[in-house]
Amino acid sequence: MSLSPNEIVALLIAVSFAAGLNVYATVATLGLLGHFHAIALPQSLHLLTGWPIIAASAALFGVEFFADKIPAFDLVWNALHTFIRVPVAALLAYQAAAALSPGEQLAAALAGGLIAFVAHGGKTAVRAAVTPSPEPVSNISLSMAEDILAIFLTWMAAWKPYIAAAIAAVLIVATLLLVQAVWRAVKSLFDGAPRAIRR
Repeated sequence: MSLSPNEIVALLIAVSFAAGLNVYATVATLGLLGHFHAIALPQSLHLLTGWPIIAASAALFGVEFFADKIPAFDLVWNALHTFIRVPVAALLAYQAAAALSPGEQLAAALAGGLIAFVAHGGKTAVRAAVTPSPEPVSNISLSMAEDILAIFLTWMAAWKPYIAAAIAAVLIVATLLLVQAVWRAVKSLFDGAPRAIRR
């Protein structure tokens, strides 16, 4: 099925958020959906449907699947992926908007990168809060949920792009509120430390 311009925008919102959570799972899923004609990707994104890109993304997803579930190491992994998830999401949005004017294409890239940054930032903030927990179950469960959500959002974007975009929009707002709450908690923790020392 071919997508209308509005559906492409909706798809990009969902896919950008998914890429912020797990870029390799997102690209692999998008490539497979395009390869098997479950979704008609824009011509500028047909590169994703080739087996080399699908295989490479799937292999990297396999690496991330295990690396992202190791407490403490996952924080380093996520910090490094700030320079991968956000640019890739912006590039996907830029390429998908190739049929638009240069200004609109640039706006799409900025929006895609920003949405991915919100998702990535929320993921990193939650991980920073959960990692100190002595048991590994919460960290592993959280990572599994992120992987499933990234694949689900990408898959849903192929079939019901408006619903996927609506889910992503709700998640963006929830993530911003969550990051704000985590920031306040960390700030109050550090603000309280000097008082404890003075006592």
